[in-house]
Amino acid sequence: MRIDPAVVKIFAENVRAEIIHRPAGLNLDASIVQKIANKVKVFQGMTADCLMSTLAMAEHMPHKAGDIVFNEGDIGSSFHVLISGEVVIEKNRGDRTVSLANIVAGDCFGEMALVGNHLRSATVRALRDSVTMRFDRERVDAYPDSAHIIYRNIARVLSARLDISSERLADLVLRTNETRPAPL
Repeated sequence: MRIDPAVVKIFAENVRAEIIHRPAGLNLDASIVQKIANKVKVFQGMTADCLMSTLAMAEHMPHKAGDIVFNEGDIGSSFHVLISGEVVIEKNRGDRTVSLANIVAGDCFGEMALVGNHLRSATVRALRDSVTMRFDRERVDAYPDSAHIIYRNIARVLSARLDISSERLADLVLRTNETRPAPL
């Protein structure tokens, strides 16, 4: 007897739906979903159905201006997509706080917790009232149709950020007249 793979997939999705709790209250209309598909790099290449399933697994998180989304050193297992507002990425250096980047609507942050270290490498603070969609690793990994796209796109985002960081580091080295390369 031959089992249809589509039946197995439907059965597996039904089992996942029973096991993984989905947060209530996330209600997106088609125009918002289309804006997300066009603006959010981490979702590029997803079909409309895949994107809808992915967005359904997100937790809607409002943040007031000044609120800390997470702190450097916190244990992390999720990433955020900024839907509205603005946040700043900050790193502590001794008794000083250095602003590394401002994140605007459509960008993601916290993705390093999915692909690498479980400790947050920086603090994220809302500069103004903001809304994020939080995606937990467990939920992302439970849906391989979207997980491989998300992880591929996160790699692209991190690669682009590394390029920018390398340029800034090279400029800093030139300004400080440092002649020896630093160990990596």
